[in-house]
Amino acid sequence: MVLSKTAGDADVNLRCTFASRYACSSLPRLKIPEGSMPKEAAYQIVKDELMLDGNPRLNLASFVTTWMEPECDQLIMASINKNYVDMDEYPVTTELQNRCVNIIAHLFHAPVGDDGTALGVGTVGSSEAIMLAGLAFKRKWQAKMKLTGKPFTNPNIVTGANVQVCWEKFARYFDVELKEVKLREGYYTMDPGEAVELVDENTICVAAILGSTLTGEFEDVKLLNELLTKKNEETGWDTPIHVDAASGGFVAPFLYPDLEWDFRLPLVKSINVSGHKYGLVYAGVGWVVWRSHHDLPDELVFHINYLGSDQPTFTLNFSKGSSQIIAQYYQFIRLGFEGYNSIMENCMQNAKILKEGIAKTDRFNIVSKDVGVPVVAFSLKDSANYTVFQISESLRRFGWIVPAYTMPPNAEHVAVLRIVVREDFSHTLAERLISDMEKVVREFDAMLPRAAVKEAHVTANDGKRSEKSVLEVQRDVFSYWRRISDKKSSGVC
Repeated sequence: MVLSKTAGDADVNLRCTFASRYACSSLPRLKIPEGSMPKEAAYQIVKDELMLDGNPRLNLASFVTTWMEPECDQLIMASINKNYVDMDEYPVTTELQNRCVNIIAHLFHAPVGDDGTALGVGTVGSSEAIMLAGLAFKRKWQAKMKLTGKPFTNPNIVTGANVQVCWEKFARYFDVELKEVKLREGYYTMDPGEAVELVDENTICVAAILGSTLTGEFEDVKLLNELLTKKNEETGWDTPIHVDAASGGFVAPFLYPDLEWDFRLPLVKSINVSGHKYGLVYAGVGWVVWRSHHDLPDELVFHINYLGSDQPTFTLNFSKGSSQIIAQYYQFIRLGFEGYNSIMENCMQNAKILKEGIAKTDRFNIVSKDVGVPVVAFSLKDSANYTVFQISESLRRFGWIVPAYTMPPNAEHVAVLRIVVREDFSHTLAERLISDMEKVVREFDAMLPRAAVKEAHVTANDGKRSEKSVLEVQRDVFSYWRRISDKKSSGVC
């Protein structure tokens, strides 16, 4: 990178007022530059590039929080230089983490009593939390199998095909077979009956999802608990349940307090939740809580003594920031039960507005359900002239980031758009999005139908041409877009 030559302090100050006055060539991409530059220029250059990013507030693909109060922003910046792992140096931060664990455990009805101390830990997100919970299940299963003299090298875990990719990562990284319950059109969550049928003696746990990434739906954890209890009694096994409540863990307790999905069910041994989703904290914090100390093998826990007390720690990474932990505690005491309840109700109301507006266009089928997290997932009634992928691309010119994707097996021929409603998505923005969607649809309607989408032909070996059915065309189109999307980030998170 070539820097402008300067004649003196006045010239430097002049050139530093804007980066382009200082930088005379493109930015380094492979090697560190030879020289340095003024902080003002470096700041402006990076800021200029970041302008090309999408607007986080209009990123309707992500569940992750994109707005917090200025007071919490100040707390985050004041603690951004604290390494959470330094518990001796920052004992108050550790205490705030323990308070958060206890608050979450009581919210999930952990059997610890009013004054009891819960067992759990803060993580960098639900992915790490799931890894930790999965490791605990695997070690407990291995210990049990060793004790009975049985093979302990082929563990498996049962999930629905709708699980987030972190479950596939856990299975691959820690040598656990992933047994998935396939989906079907119109039913996009794990069927508890089919899940229990897949359970065998090597199953370390069944994972249920409270807030599916695809549609926001809650899986029926209560029915799963009942069916699995019956199977355990018949077989003599003790297969447990883990609830992946990454998205729904901070929704269900406030909107559906009577819904039994948590530690009220005896087989639920651990739960993870993302503080950076509906916990209302910026990206970088998740939580995992265990029912009791019996559900977390001691061999996985490291003990640190500070200030005369024992501090157990169980994480995959070592160093991490303290700011998100502090932000989580801020939200708990700032909002309380009343505040979280109000925010979740507002989100659901805005989701309802979106759902009604999208339905009124008469172009889409709503595939998400009323009970779940504030998500609206919908498919085109007719994909002959254009697809949800084209709609997704067209909405970007208005600034909206709305992901389109195909469902997992065996419903991969169904493609949907999905909108996640967060706290910072207002009634007015919902109306604006509906208006922009109507514009996009009208524009596509005015265009000539795409021959390649409306009518596909294939040439046989003998030179004859045969016409495909509409359903076959849809499958081919969705298969093509799935191959494209697999090569880049899908935005489904």
